Amino acid sequence: MEDFLYYNNLYLYYKDLLTDKENQVFNDYYSEDLSMQEIAENNMVSRSAIHKTIKVVKEKLDNYENKLHLCEINNKLNELLNCNDIKTIKDEINILLEK
Repeated sequence: MEDFLYYNNLYLYYKDLLTDKENQVFNDYYSEDLSMQEIAENNMVSRSAIHKTIKVVKEKLDNYENKLHLCEINNKLNELLNCNDIKTIKDEINILLEK
């Protein structure tokens, strides 16, 4: 479940960097909850091709996040919204700006 939430969250940030086919397969698998076999049949490809596409998309999402940190920064900023200590907020924002 954690894997599912993690990649869905990353997908919200980086989906525009994926190809149309990658977007379609990811949506079918993660949003529509179709099995790899169902997606393969719908696209007239092998199940292993769908498995490979999902693996590639996950690798791309991880790579984008490792380089851009958009999800991490957004999560941290949301945490800071609940913080009342201005020094902590300033320190954390400075750390985020260094990324």
